[in-house]
Amino acid sequence: MLKNLKIGTKVNLLLTIVFIVSIFVSGTALSSVLQHKAQNEVTNKALILIKAMNAVRNYTQNRINPLLAARLETEPAFIAETVPAYSATEVFENLRKNEEYKNFLYKEATLNPTNLRDKADNFETQLVERFRSNTNLKELSGYRDFAEGKVFYIANPLVITDQKCLRCHSTPEQAPKSQLATYGTENGFGWKLNQIVAAQVISVPSEEIFDNAKQTWSLITGILIAVFAVILLLINFLIKKYVVQRIRKIEKIAQQVSTGDMDASFEENSQDEIGGLAAAFNRMKSSLEIAMKLLNQKN
Repeated sequence: MLKNLKIGTKVNLLLTIVFIVSIFVSGTALSSVLQHKAQNEVTNKALILIKAMNAVRNYTQNRINPLLAARLETEPAFIAETVPAYSATEVFENLRKNEEYKNFLYKEATLNPTNLRDKADNFETQLVERFRSNTNLKELSGYRDFAEGKVFYIANPLVITDQKCLRCHSTPEQAPKSQLATYGTENGFGWKLNQIVAAQVISVPSEEIFDNAKQTWSLITGILIAVFAVILLLINFLIKKYVVQRIRKIEKIAQQVSTGDMDASFEENSQDEIGGLAAAFNRMKSSLEIAMKLLNQKN
């Protein structure tokens, strides 16, 4: 089938195949790069926020708690600001008041929390159980669907490493009176030293970032298609003008010579391969004229 096609058609077919393959390969590579970049952006945002919340927790544990710990026995209401988890959560809630961070989420999801606000849901409970079943596991990440859309989460285990934390979480008898007055005696007790009690979970909205990556991919792919199309048309025009039309001209003259028109000349001033072909036809025509004259003389 291909043997019956004209050179121009064959060239167009070849260029079209190259065009399609190039767009597919470049589009796939670009999509992979943009998806990887978007994933890194989401992950970096989550890691930065986790580090910031850990800084708040450490400051509360090392600076705020020692200053206020003695008042926990005398105050009528529990001073929640002495708890690292409470401080980190409150700071993050203040951060969420900014429009840019309103869909970001932070939670120290606890199986048996003192403050029921921190109670782990089914998904978060599974995270805690996974950390408990594999104590070498230091981080979990993935995607989760919320009503606001898909979010990327990073979770770290929270372990009781400080004996002082058990004052509020071992038994109600050891807990500060203000804590019992505020939260009661039912929740947040029975914790043990070196036990994983919670998962620190930061959730970052990812749909917008990945949508932006898709829009960028569509824009760049559209530009590539336009550029390739222009190049294809330009190459097609140049091939027709400087190859196909010149070959057709030589073909036409060759047909004239074949019918006995020896006045036709293969005029071609170019020094390229087609010019060489025209020169060869001119020499062949000259040789044919000489041969015909000799044949006529003998006759």
